[in-house]
Amino acid sequence: MMEEAREGSLSVSAQTIRVTEAVRDGDALTFIVISQKLSGSGEYHVARTHEDFQWLQQCLFSQEVVPGILGVIFPPLPAKPQLNAPAKVLKQLGFLAMGEDWRMYCMALETYLQQVAAHTTLSKNKCLENFLTSSEPPGRQRVRKGIFNRLSQAMEGMRKEGHKDVDDFFQTERDNNLTLTGCSKSATERFIDVVLTEQKLAVACGHFSTALHLCVEQEEDSAVLAFSKICVKLSEVIDSIKRNFESVAENNLSTLGLGLDLESRCQEAEKEMLYRRTCKLVELETASRNAERAKPVKKAAMDELKVAAEKEFDHVSGVAKQEIARFHSTHVELLRQALILWCEKQLETARDTSFRYSQHLQAFKGLGE
Repeated sequence: MMEEAREGSLSVSAQTIRVTEAVRDGDALTFIVISQKLSGSGEYHVARTHEDFQWLQQCLFSQEVVPGILGVIFPPLPAKPQLNAPAKVLKQLGFLAMGEDWRMYCMALETYLQQVAAHTTLSKNKCLENFLTSSEPPGRQRVRKGIFNRLSQAMEGMRKEGHKDVDDFFQTERDNNLTLTGCSKSATERFIDVVLTEQKLAVACGHFSTALHLCVEQEEDSAVLAFSKICVKLSEVIDSIKRNFESVAENNLSTLGLGLDLESRCQEAEKEMLYRRTCKLVELETASRNAERAKPVKKAAMDELKVAAEKEFDHVSGVAKQEIARFHSTHVELLRQALILWCEKQLETARDTSFRYSQHLQAFKGLGE
């Protein structure tokens, strides 16, 4: 058994949490999580599978005794990676499945853990302390639901999502979230298309550069030698174009691509919170109607249920308003940082490319002389 962590005694700093690599073992991935100790020096090094991350998320979801927990916007955990189905992986994970050695996915898991550890409520869960510090693997308890139950929940969700809110603040937030969820998902998909096109162009340039080398001949004829030199230089130019496309695509992946993916998942997380609150609103309205229609013999019991439902709904709404305010400031700042880093990386790449092109231009001028 893992050691019990004291309630609210997270022993690491949220900013120091890192997911440094993904180690492949057959069809499974193990992620190395490193965090800095708050007291003294030293680090925690633990190995965690995606099932361990799911266990942690389930622990966070299951804090029923925490007042207003349904009003919390839970940091979104990326979907489980699939190693042997490239097309399915790209559709499911998008940017997180691109790049080398699952680096993008590690960065997404790192952001997830940092957000959980920085949350004033979620960071108090003892499961988080165990997850980050214990060398032993966490538990494997799961709440599994049958497909028919999930389908019935989906149908019920469609009905409740359109339920008119009693608070203009939340109704406006729901309307805005619905728009932003669609926009962020669309922007992410379009940007994936951009990156895939850049990668395809890089591959095509590589083939073209190689093909130009096939035109080089070793004959002593001056015209043939001149043509061969031009082919070699042009091949170098095309190779520089290839490297530029690769750098631009990599920049897109690690900066704005990652930011758009997080933005899309965060909007979905807020949508889930707003839906949970709407469910509580429906429960309160149902309890109110039952109390109004109750017969004298059941009136007291129904009134008591109504008061309890109203108290819980008010508490969830209070937490939700705080979460929404924090959510807006946090996720906007994260997207802003991604945009700034994207611009900086692309400017740096543009300068390097411009320098290489200038060298190629001088080389071509030398051929003419």
